[in-house]
Amino acid sequence: MGKKTVHPAEWRKLLRTARAALKNAHAEYSHYKVGAALRTRKGQVFSGCNVENTCYGLSNCAERTAIFSAVAQLGPAMEIAAIAIAQGDDKPCTPCGACRQVIYEFGPNAVIYYQAEDGWKSARISKLLPDAFRAKTS
Repeated sequence: MGKKTVHPAEWRKLLRTARAALKNAHAEYSHYKVGAALRTRKGQVFSGCNVENTCYGLSNCAERTAIFSAVAQLGPAMEIAAIAIAQGDDKPCTPCGACRQVIYEFGPNAVIYYQAEDGWKSARISKLLPDAFRAKTS
């Protein structure tokens, strides 16, 4: 794995939480269950799973479910420090483009832990989404 910004025990806790969340996934159409767990800069942990809908455009990824839950409870000033993503079969699973943008919005320095073809990796969101867009707020 690349340079870590969370303690290994915290990384393992995030991964366990993400794996537990994927058990609640509603993936009736793709059968691709995903769970995510994030840690805020203040240490709070939130999890989410993917929720599919017959109309795929109305589906939501695990990463965004976790982020939206954190925002709903803590407000928009919440900042993501790290997020772990787990897929049911431990197959490669990186955030989609939409999730990368939402992660960047709430954690421009966040570290992402994900399963790649050659094992678990970590990367800053800025590496996974170079030249990301973020509106300046006053």
